Amino acid sequence: MSSIRDRVKQIVPSQVTSRVKDSLVGYGVRTSGRRPLPDFLIIGTKRGGTTSLWNYLIQHPLVPRLFPAWNTKASHYFEQNWHRGEAWYRSHFPTSRQRATLQRRHGGPVRVGEAAPLYMFHPLAAQRVAALMPTVRLIVLLRDPVERAYSHWKERRTHGVEPLDFADALAAEQERTAGERERLIAEPESFSEPFDWYTYRARGRYLEHLEPWLGLFDRERILVLPSEDLYRDTRGTYRRTVEFLGLPPHDLPAFKVYNDRRSAPLEAQVRAELTEYYRPHNAALRQRLGLDLDWSERAP
Repeated sequence: MSSIRDRVKQIVPSQVTSRVKDSLVGYGVRTSGRRPLPDFLIIGTKRGGTTSLWNYLIQHPLVPRLFPAWNTKASHYFEQNWHRGEAWYRSHFPTSRQRATLQRRHGGPVRVGEAAPLYMFHPLAAQRVAALMPTVRLIVLLRDPVERAYSHWKERRTHGVEPLDFADALAAEQERTAGERERLIAEPESFSEPFDWYTYRARGRYLEHLEPWLGLFDRERILVLPSEDLYRDTRGTYRRTVEFLGLPPHDLPAFKVYNDRRSAPLEAQVRAELTEYYRPHNAALRQRLGLDLDWSERAP
């Protein structure tokens, strides 16, 4: 008898939580006409510090969280949820009234955004964002692509969707993801897990994925930050981002690191191969952006 009661206790809270969530989502959609589109997007890169930067920004009193409260940092609208429509997308952001309240309380402009690192990589995201929000500000974090690829693999491994070791996963990438980019373009409402999960090498060809954004948005609306700057000078990079968004200064007492994944060092042979692979891509990126990226260009 007691086991039945315990089971009921487990089921009922779950059902109540589900109804509450559905109710809040519905409310967000119904009030979407009073919810302005976001002011900024953190569009990449995956495993480049986007979660950390997002969490620093929402500690600023004029950067509200997404709605409802359980949303972490992204709606994934422009890649995974495009079929849900604009009203659904707007439902994730504060109302005009909430914005005005924050502005009166803190005496400055409110800046609303989200952080979705697949946006930069998705073949249709740039044109979708430009069509809906041509004046949005874009923040891009770029990490040494060798380290980014290895960290991406570690994340997939931790989540239980990567059975291969890193070298084998790199070797299998082309076969695993063949045709997925083309399918996303041909079927605009589709989503590809292999394209998101297993593109370890491809995602580090940064300029290839940035060019659509650079062609559609004024350069002054794009802030490119080396992830290494965020790691080494977190406070300074945070302040630079706050300034880019037109927010008043607001210092933070501490900067916790989010989603850090410690592990054994990358094998020297794999590092050497990736370093050589990315060398021309990194050189083109430096020239295009005029950035001093101090990524290692010499294999050990």
